[in-house]
Amino acid sequence: MKNFQVSGNIVDLLNEQIFSGTIYIENGKIVKIKKDRKTYKNYILPGFIDAHVHIESSMLPPSEFARLASIHGTVAAVSDPHEIANVLGVDGVIFMLENASKIPFKFYFGVPSCVPATNFETSGGKIGINEIKFLFENYNLKYLSEMMNYPGVINSFPDVLEKIALAKKFNRPIDGHAPGLKGDEVKKYIEAGISTDHECYSYEEALHKARLGMKILIREGSAAKNFEAIAPLIAEMPEMCMFCTDDAHPDHLVEKHIKDVVLRAFDLGYDVINVLKIASLNPIQHYKLDVGLLQIGDFADFIVIDNFQYFNILKTYVNGNLIAEDGKSTLPFVESNAINNFNAVSKMPNDFKYLSKEKEIKVIKSYDGELITDVILHKPEIKDNDIQTNLNKDILKISVVNRYTNSAPSIALINGIGLRKGAIATSVAHDSHNIIAVGVDNDSLAKVVNAIIESKGGMAVYDGKDIFKLELPIAGLMSNLPAYEVANQYKILDTKAKELGSTLSAPFMTLSFMALLVIPKIKLSDKGLFNSETFQFINQ
Repeated sequence: MKNFQVSGNIVDLLNEQIFSGTIYIENGKIVKIKKDRKTYKNYILPGFIDAHVHIESSMLPPSEFARLASIHGTVAAVSDPHEIANVLGVDGVIFMLENASKIPFKFYFGVPSCVPATNFETSGGKIGINEIKFLFENYNLKYLSEMMNYPGVINSFPDVLEKIALAKKFNRPIDGHAPGLKGDEVKKYIEAGISTDHECYSYEEALHKARLGMKILIREGSAAKNFEAIAPLIAEMPEMCMFCTDDAHPDHLVEKHIKDVVLRAFDLGYDVINVLKIASLNPIQHYKLDVGLLQIGDFADFIVIDNFQYFNILKTYVNGNLIAEDGKSTLPFVESNAINNFNAVSKMPNDFKYLSKEKEIKVIKSYDGELITDVILHKPEIKDNDIQTNLNKDILKISVVNRYTNSAPSIALINGIGLRKGAIATSVAHDSHNIIAVGVDNDSLAKVVNAIIESKGGMAVYDGKDIFKLELPIAGLMSNLPAYEVANQYKILDTKAKELGSTLSAPFMTLSFMALLVIPKIKLSDKGLFNSETFQFINQ
């Protein structure tokens, strides 16, 4: 680690000022800042922080995620490892910690609070009160990850309250997850100690929660986005905001990260200092992160840009290490072991037959860029004791296949995916990460699901003739290939899915959330169609 100095227009967020000068770095820390009256073209400012992200959703291990995020000026990520925890439990969390430790990028992991996410699905891992205590005590994790079981908080379930009490004992903040929650219920949720939410759908919801003391995360991921809806909170209550991606696919990370949310806020005319505070200062203070803010004694975590008009990231530093320069990462590629938990066996087309006792059945209505779904009713055609798809009405079959034990697939109908032929499938299926597939017929479903089973995890497209796939050998969630190679393979699959007729901006991302039971209104688990508002299975 060399000693060096860097000069430019220094952005001091703590004192809300910009001045020209030189920063002196020794052993990874800032030892001196000297003001001057010189004219500089470049600006030096604190690096950006993704305030809530599931690294696994990038299909990359932490080390490769960092190689992409750093080129966009990101120096740290507040990461909830509950995706891999649902597959492998504590072992999965430790894998993320060990991989992240091999590079100079700042990952701050939380302890997953809801593994499994519900009791209405099959997962591979479990993190209960003993595991939470173990991770806090032995790995000094920074916070209790999103408490998705908001009914458990509101109704004072003993096991939920015990987890919250343990986080408070360790003086850790507690992340929230409460889409649409309002009134007395959200007040009780916040009073229990829940401090953040990244699931706001409207400005009114965000403002209401912020006024009750909850930090609001403005989210721009690959599927879920709420910047447009709640951006006015930046002007109203900037001190209560943070930026995050939550879930970002590899092609998304190649093109953009937190920087691009910052630029959108600038374009709307929001105050530059306030926006930059949201991108770095606010998460640092909320989570008590040891990320530098360009103060004497701080770690040398900062970025150098050309100007605020073009905002090109010239250099990214972490602990005085240059980790990215002119759009290229200087971080090394780290080999990753293929830790996994995958026991499914091949399926036959007849396994995807579906019959209902009802003449009119409930169908999942999906939306582009949304995690929420609606319900539509459909009178199906039945042939050979099997409900048929209806391409003219965009009614397709959706199936979730248990990857942990051999069992019959669960099957339902879905609208909004848009396939005209073939099928797509993925083992990235929040939160338990069983195999989820959607297709036009049983044969296509069997072909694409078996492609995932053969690889023990991944993403696949069947176009009616050929299989195309991206293998994800790390927990069925992440690749062990270099980031750009993964991004390119993913782009091919994304294009193939759209060639089958899907008009979704991110077909695989949307599909991956159709098993997320904690988001309204109806979803599909490996155990059946589920009402996410009443928390009951739908019998039909």
